[in-house]
Amino acid sequence: MSKTIAIFGAGTGLGLAVARQFGRQDFRVALIARRQDRLDTLRAELEGEGIETHTFTADLAEHATLGQTVETIGEKLGGIDVIEYSPAGITERPVPTLDLDLAGLQPQLDVRLLAPIVLVRHVLPGMLERGDGGLLFGLGSAGTTPVPFMSNVGIAFAGLRNYIYTLNSSLADKGVYAGALTIGALIEKSEAQVKYDAKTAFTAAKDVVRVWPEDLASRFWDLYTKRDRVEETIGGFEG
Repeated sequence: MSKTIAIFGAGTGLGLAVARQFGRQDFRVALIARRQDRLDTLRAELEGEGIETHTFTADLAEHATLGQTVETIGEKLGGIDVIEYSPAGITERPVPTLDLDLAGLQPQLDVRLLAPIVLVRHVLPGMLERGDGGLLFGLGSAGTTPVPFMSNVGIAFAGLRNYIYTLNSSLADKGVYAGALTIGALIEKSEAQVKYDAKTAFTAAKDVVRVWPEDLASRFWDLYTKRDRVEETIGGFEG
């Protein structure tokens, strides 16, 4: 029987690549994002490659509705075996440390820290009952290397990273794996890459460290299947 991976915050970069990676290993794919039109485009691409794909709309910042989303996916697909969480298209800008206030921090906490905790609370009981599961997260390197101009982002990622490590330890003997990719690079084909290149001169854009989403997806698969480490880091920058 096929397993299901639910990709929360699915986008054209990492989310699509992870869907392909797991779909080629006979996983059904559930794509979750805010905009149905974008989801339809991603689904058409995956289904054209023979990957069973289903779409669900949800705003990850609306924590009260996430339980219903998980329930709906479970009713349609028979449960969630793996989640991958790396939301694309967050529009709130980084805030420097000396300018940081609650208004600048809360949106990052809502999507990058609190929503993952809420989701885990909803999907974990089923995984524990089955004695198998995967909780995969994409992090930014500001969570490990404090960067003053990304204070709000770094705080949220640092909190999520701490949570993932404690999850991994707490679930080690229960058949459920929790792990993360910490990414300090611009992901090709992502919304962020498209926006960056549209605003930056080509000569400057070439100097940015870049990574292909397919490479990241294969690393996620390696983390999930081997379960021999909590975190893998790609790229990075000096604080």
